[in-house]
Amino acid sequence: FRVAKVFRENSDKINCFDFSPNGETVISSSDDDSIVLYDCQEGKPKRTLYSKKYGVDLIRYTHAANTVVYSSNKIDDTIRYLSLHDNKYIRYFPGHTKRVVALSMSPVDDTFISGSLDKTIRLWDLRSPNCQGLMHLQGKPVCSFDPEGLIFAAGVNSEMVKLYDLRSFDKGPFATFKMQYDRTCEWTGLKFSNDGKLILISTNGGFIRLIDAFKGAILHTFGGYNNSKAVTLEASFTPDSQFIMIGSEDGKIHVWNGESGMKVAVLDGKHTGPITCLQFNPKFMTFASACSNMAFWLPTIDD
Repeated sequence: FRVAKVFRENSDKINCFDFSPNGETVISSSDDDSIVLYDCQEGKPKRTLYSKKYGVDLIRYTHAANTVVYSSNKIDDTIRYLSLHDNKYIRYFPGHTKRVVALSMSPVDDTFISGSLDKTIRLWDLRSPNCQGLMHLQGKPVCSFDPEGLIFAAGVNSEMVKLYDLRSFDKGPFATFKMQYDRTCEWTGLKFSNDGKLILISTNGGFIRLIDAFKGAILHTFGGYNNSKAVTLEASFTPDSQFIMIGSEDGKIHVWNGESGMKVAVLDGKHTGPITCLQFNPKFMTFASACSNMAFWLPTIDD
């Protein structure tokens, strides 16, 4: 892979981005309060919207074309549902009393989950402003849906992963995996692989963990990349679930083989700051990485 294009639309770090389900666009949220929509096929920014009053973080596409949900990082902790088509809010989701640190859209329907520093996870439906379910936890949560949208995983206190069935989550988790607590860092993200067999736990330290989604066994711990300032770096699977990638504070991207645990590549993204966001396109052989700049990557054709 090589960097095909770099965009300098933002004056502050990009805190999140998300590819549309069809892979044709990518949308980013930034600490400079802007939302930038990029066309992946033409490789150019299409439009910029602003959320100056509330700030914008953890932006996610819904299933409907041209709508997103995002969390606020100013004023309040309400989640907002925005129509990009006319730049109007469709609905607000109030309830969290501290900053939202995790937001995951169901892959199959209009439900989404959010986790907050108020030590709760809330379940929502896009069609209603009222919370559909509430879980009180013992600490800061990270959470994500599985690819089927049937279960979701919650990482709690940076030491355990709890799996919940969406239809009966009020009965508590059906599986709990306890990990060794590492006081040098905390968990910042949790993702399932597309085949549903693996869970990737990212941290604000110098390692990420790959665990078996059924048994909870730690398969690999990946390290050897720079993160001395405890930055939240997004780690991602490739769509075939075979490789794991993460950026680093020196602008390089590290890639491992998930099965063998071996590092297979280090790519230089020429980023000026830490690569806070990194995701593979769900439909096309490209990926994007971001610091305050957004980079689009294409495969290199070997002669």
